[in-house]
Amino acid sequence: MIVYKKSKNEFLTDIEDFIIEDIVREQVQAKLHRKVGESEYRSWQNSLQYMGNILRSETIPADAGIAIEYNIPRTGNRIDFIVSGQDKDGTEHAVLIELKQWDNLQMTGKDAMIRTRFAHGPSDELHPSYQAWSYAALLYGFNETVYTENIQLKPCAYLHNCKDISVITHSFYSEYVAKAPVFCKDDKIQLREFIASFIKYGDKKDLILRIENGRIRPSKALADNINSMLKGNAEFVMIDAQKVVQEEAMAIATSSSASKKNVLIVHGGPGTGKSVVAINLLAKVTKKGLFASYVTRNSAPRVVYESKLTGSMKRSAISNFFKGSGAFTDTKANAYDMLIVDEAHRLNEKSGMFKNMGENQIKEIINASRCSVFFLDEDQKVTLHDIGSDEEIRKWATFYNANLTTMELTSQFRCGGSDGYLAWLDNALQIRETANVVLERGEYDFQIFDDPNKLRDVIYEKNKERNKARLLAGICWKWISKKDPSIMDITIPEHDFAMRWNLGTDGMLWILNPESVSEVGCIHTSQGLEVDYVGVIIGPDFVIRNGEAITDAFKRASDDTATYGKKDRLKNNPVETKALLDQIIKNTYRTLMSRGMKGCYVYFVDKETEAHFKSLLS
Repeated sequence: MIVYKKSKNEFLTDIEDFIIEDIVREQVQAKLHRKVGESEYRSWQNSLQYMGNILRSETIPADAGIAIEYNIPRTGNRIDFIVSGQDKDGTEHAVLIELKQWDNLQMTGKDAMIRTRFAHGPSDELHPSYQAWSYAALLYGFNETVYTENIQLKPCAYLHNCKDISVITHSFYSEYVAKAPVFCKDDKIQLREFIASFIKYGDKKDLILRIENGRIRPSKALADNINSMLKGNAEFVMIDAQKVVQEEAMAIATSSSASKKNVLIVHGGPGTGKSVVAINLLAKVTKKGLFASYVTRNSAPRVVYESKLTGSMKRSAISNFFKGSGAFTDTKANAYDMLIVDEAHRLNEKSGMFKNMGENQIKEIINASRCSVFFLDEDQKVTLHDIGSDEEIRKWATFYNANLTTMELTSQFRCGGSDGYLAWLDNALQIRETANVVLERGEYDFQIFDDPNKLRDVIYEKNKERNKARLLAGICWKWISKKDPSIMDITIPEHDFAMRWNLGTDGMLWILNPESVSEVGCIHTSQGLEVDYVGVIIGPDFVIRNGEAITDAFKRASDDTATYGKKDRLKNNPVETKALLDQIIKNTYRTLMSRGMKGCYVYFVDKETEAHFKSLLS
């Protein structure tokens, strides 16, 4: 998304007219649909004036391209400043500049992390060279134009208020400074020369616009790269909060002991990279010689990861890496250095098939490890048995006298990188009110189909690209084909539509089998995983009547395990149970509708609900 794009001369005119910060604010609000705080507005006032001073030189051509606050496609990340053009040989370059107002800096012992002071106090932040380099890596990874047309990205950082360079250029950070040089207050000439060395001629071919319109390259899938990651290879660049969380977790892990336990809660919505950070963290702490495991309640991601590792790693090693959340009922205290719990909102109280083992999975995990990390999204609780919450984790951290840290992942890498889509989805499902009442065109590839056969056909076509498209549905149809595969489960007679749930023989590997595109998955076989395109059938358990979302758990299939025991609960505690069932149904569809990296296509069984959702599209 281009917020501001002009030539160098036009940019300097906007600077001289003292309107640049107003233009940027207006465009951020109009195009990114977010409010601009006073501190951010002032930072533009200051930083862009400094950049104006750098660019006032004949060594940088008047028709060089300038972009400000460039939003990297399919992410929520923005590059502060870009100068584009050609070098002396005609090779196209884009100089990516991370702007910082910092002046008070201190070293940390964490990789790529530096301590600075804000109004609210000191804070550990990413080294700006790492930040600039990681954004360049993102563009190389995502953008077909950059990747195929030999476009050279030159990242750097500019700390225009910082005079003391001893910390920011310390040898501890040399790996990242080498990838993206850092310039400070007294380095104006050096920064100007750096830009001029790559931008000899102007942006003749509208490079920034071509990057903006460049085809998005197929994303890496975590499951496909897990083997390489566990061997210590950096398959995914940790971006912004992801890197901050990873380094904080590493620091906590190495300082934990039996008498000094630590608990880290990491909040993050769909697509913020919780699982990528979790697996990366597992690889890093294991490399340091710490005994760690990756833990989930839902077996689907574990089974998929394990299948990808089979043949390249011993079964015993795989078993040590991946654990179910019920594996710690009898584990000795502090047996692990770190337990990394993904999808922690899915943790249960009791363990075992019959829910008759153990006392509380959160308690048992914290007891079993010197350091426990919980990746949490409470809006993805989807069964009556899910107890994973910030409050519950805090309670047991206090019980064990563990030091508690909370952090948040915010940058969005799924759903086209569109925070707007997820905010709209929350509002549309009436999970919470947001400002995103209408989904803007181009925000994300979201389509509503009035015929489930057409939805299925589109998913079939999309799946031919990379075997990364699947159909999902709410659990409103019994799994009859489990006993007789010749019977179709999901039938919509008025459209002569019939499909079966995913085969029991595939189990949790359903999402990998190329033939499974002809079957329909559910919340249990898809949560914690992702595809490029998802088709979702919204069943009769969620309808809109006169603009109000109405849920009915009794419209779900009688063999639905997610709401098992609801009758007894409703008798004993009707108000709380009704609210919980409402939350489960809405959360289920939120989770299903956020599995798609590139697109979500939907069919509504109920026509009034379909009409209502169509009214929410621009």
